[in-house]
Amino acid sequence: MKKKMCMSGIGGQAVLEGIMMRNKDNYAVAVRKPDNDIEVKVTHHVPFNSGKKFISLPFVRGIFSFIDSLVVGIKTLTYSASFYEEDEEPSKFEKKLQEKFGDKLEKIIMTFTVIFSVAMAVGLFMLLPLLISDVFCKYVPGVNKNHVPIIEGIVKIIIFIGYLLLITLMEDIKRTFMYHGAEHKCINCIENGLELNVENVKKSSRFHKRCGTSFLLVVMVISIIAFMLIRTDIVWLKYVSRILLVPVIAGVSYEFIRLAGTTENTLVNILSKPGMWLQKITTKEPDEDMIEVAIKSVEAVFDWKTFLKNNFDNI
Repeated sequence: MKKKMCMSGIGGQAVLEGIMMRNKDNYAVAVRKPDNDIEVKVTHHVPFNSGKKFISLPFVRGIFSFIDSLVVGIKTLTYSASFYEEDEEPSKFEKKLQEKFGDKLEKIIMTFTVIFSVAMAVGLFMLLPLLISDVFCKYVPGVNKNHVPIIEGIVKIIIFIGYLLLITLMEDIKRTFMYHGAEHKCINCIENGLELNVENVKKSSRFHKRCGTSFLLVVMVISIIAFMLIRTDIVWLKYVSRILLVPVIAGVSYEFIRLAGTTENTLVNILSKPGMWLQKITTKEPDEDMIEVAIKSVEAVFDWKTFLKNNFDNI
């Protein structure tokens, strides 16, 4: 008989030498500092869609949830990186910006970073594949406009997987992926009814259906299907449609990941498999020090003992 699982509702993200764990309106960042101590910071954060009926609707909420996650993710990455920055005198340009914008500077930088990140992702994973497929159509014999959606889809997957494989060559990213594994292991440990300790976390799975890696792959797949169905020969409209439909694709993808995380339905599990396989790239087995950091982050925002007591008979 398959062991009972129960969704905890917590989620997280690996940061530089640490873990961010989020539960409802609070998130905690635990970082292993250069002196080997663990620093834990808890922040209250109200999501964009909190208390707003329209943007909390299915398929709409995914768009704002993605943006919200991106904002929190960048904030926590910046915070974790601050422990490893060398003490340098601010440049003249940085001083001028600080003088001009004051306390608003952080929000301005955050807004710019989010916009830049989304623009880069759309350009790299949406527009570039279309451009490459159009070049194939124009210059490769035997390829015509009917082949463009197929070529575009193949190129998207190649670019996405190639990008993930390329960044794993960076030492900091390798360690971040180990922390990513520790994050998943902690959540799986709790959701399988085990006490949260190093030993139990170590034997838990590093793969999870609600992972952001799975979300991004679902976005890729849904975009491929969408643009196979929505086709036009008007060149400018093809490129504009890739941009305009990004929120729709993100909304649909969010609903699938949300469903996958709350059900053990056989079909949903089968459809979730590719995302789980891709996590073999983006998660690695953590060491015990990393697991300790992850546990600290969980415990700062989540009462796992009460969760186990309320959801598992054997606790």
